[in-house]
Amino acid sequence: MQRIANLIVLKDNQVLLLKKPRRDWYVAPGGKMEPGESIYQAAIREFSEETNTTPINPHLKGVYTMVVLDEEQVKNEWMLFTFVAHDLEGIPFDITTEGVLEWHPVESLVHLPMAEGDRTNLQYAVTGSGVQYGTFVYTSDFELIKEEIQVSYEGEKQ
Repeated sequence: MQRIANLIVLKDNQVLLLKKPRRDWYVAPGGKMEPGESIYQAAIREFSEETNTTPINPHLKGVYTMVVLDEEQVKNEWMLFTFVAHDLEGIPFDITTEGVLEWHPVESLVHLPMAEGDRTNLQYAVTGSGVQYGTFVYTSDFELIKEEIQVSYEGEKQ
C-alpha cells in the first residue's frame, strides 16, 4: 500500500494549490513517502520540493484510505495524510515539473476541478477542527462511489 503525504497552506483566506496537467485537477502539493520517513517529514519535504517554499508549523488534519476499483476489484489503494500550515517561507514557483502553482480563495475549493475526496479533505483541512478520517472509493475514472468520514476532537468524548 502506497503512503502519500500532502500539505495545504492557508494564508490570508487563500490556499496554495497545484494544478496537475494530466486532468487539469487541483491538488495540495505532496507525494509518496520515502522508506523510514515520518508522515510529517514527508509532507514538509514534498511540499518544499514542489513549491520551493517551507511551510511554517504544519499540523495533521486528516488520515484517509483511498481505493480505486475496477469492476468491483481493488485496482489500487493508498493512505493519504493531509497537513495544513497557516504560513510559509519563501516565494513559490509559478510552474514546476508537477504542474502550475496558484493561490485561490478558500471558497473556490467548492468548485475547482479536483477529485471529490480531495475536495472533502482539503475543505476540512482549512475549515475544520480536530482530525478527520475517511475512506474514499473511486471508479478507475476517479468518479467517487462511496465516502465514509469520521472526526475526532482532542479532549472530547465520542
